[in-house]
Amino acid sequence: MRSKTKSEKLEVRGEKGRQDKSFSVQNSQCLIPRLRFPEFRNEPSWPEHQLGDKAVILKGKGISKADLDPTGSQPCIRYGELYTRYSETISEVISRTKIPASELFLSNLDDVIIPSSGETKIDIAKASCVLANDIALGGDLNVIRSKLNGTFLSYYLNGPKRFDIAKVAQGDTVVHLYPHQLKALQVAVPSQPEQQKIAECLSLVDEAIAAQARKLDALKTHKKGLMQQLFPRKGETQPRLRFPEFQNAGAWTVLPLADLADRIMVGIASAATHAYCEAGVLMLRNQNIKEGGIDDSSLLFIDPDYEVAHKNKRLRTGDVITVRTGYPGLSAVVTERYKNAQCFTSLITRPKKDVLDSDYLCLYINSPIGRQFILGAEAGGAQKNVNVGALKTLEVYLPRLEEQRKIASCLSSLDDLITAETQKHEALKTHKRGLMQQLFPSPEEADA
Repeated sequence: MRSKTKSEKLEVRGEKGRQDKSFSVQNSQCLIPRLRFPEFRNEPSWPEHQLGDKAVILKGKGISKADLDPTGSQPCIRYGELYTRYSETISEVISRTKIPASELFLSNLDDVIIPSSGETKIDIAKASCVLANDIALGGDLNVIRSKLNGTFLSYYLNGPKRFDIAKVAQGDTVVHLYPHQLKALQVAVPSQPEQQKIAECLSLVDEAIAAQARKLDALKTHKKGLMQQLFPRKGETQPRLRFPEFQNAGAWTVLPLADLADRIMVGIASAATHAYCEAGVLMLRNQNIKEGGIDDSSLLFIDPDYEVAHKNKRLRTGDVITVRTGYPGLSAVVTERYKNAQCFTSLITRPKKDVLDSDYLCLYINSPIGRQFILGAEAGGAQKNVNVGALKTLEVYLPRLEEQRKIASCLSSLDDLITAETQKHEALKTHKRGLMQQLFPSPEEADA
């Protein structure tokens, strides 16, 4: 029995024999996305073309960092900003220059820009659509100018075509992407109304992500402000904000952390990296220590035979673990779930339970006054670190245990809210990734 032709497969996959007879598939592959809006389900499949047949690829004109001037009248975009400041669409431009417009390359509405150089091949595949005319586009920018919906094209290039772009980029230390490589890129293009519908859908999701990010930032800013108020400033004996039941509780005492802990030590040394294994004794590393608690998304284990010699460093519930290097001072409390684990080179503080609350200490180290001390205690060359001796001298501003717990409870509740809103933010980003996988067709599926 003969196998079906490619056009017959497309008919079976969703066209249901109702393809427009005027729609030609000659000299191009036709694709169908897995998810299609109802009004387009009986529309023709997407024909595939070279991008150069649908667009002209231009180059921006050099704008150096020294050319940026916040008082300049000309809005401009530099290639590095695509990596750090912009997403799929650019409606508000952050940079300006005083260079005359006549000496610059200016955008057309719906231009799509991609860096022409970068550090890695996958990072260079970063497209943004410029939603305004006359924005100066700097050097090291490829400019895709076409009659396609620019927002649609930007999402498409950042989604299923991202790895295709990365494959053609050249270089190792510095990666380059040239116009002729983009011209040869295969793209599948639906009708203008379907392009617009996809662009609107994904733009709405991005608006929801941005709104959630603003909400999250506001909560973090609120927490930072509370911490500045709930802990005394250096040289003061009381905080500026105090719960009503402690208004007349008197001044706080100040003691070195060494007087408030049963033990302060450093976790297992770097030699433990040779004892990593798939199962064994749980190991917490710097990346597992977060301000809101312990992140268990990338846990490792070490060989129990190696760990025998370090049993005295096993973690206990209530221990406070503090990052020594990379982001020194970031702390988390060991919960019941992680007792008997080990930690990798981080500092371990075991507070005296009758005078110092673990959650309070963790929040105190993460507070502005704690961070200021940690930054001042850093030692070393290129790799800064905080050692046990320095942490022992940390001056802890100490109210009574009941007030410590009240402060910890207040800020921990806020941390719980931040965690919940962070999860919502991540869920929205996951939803967007899933939509992009389904709203754009895959050549692999057409071959199936």
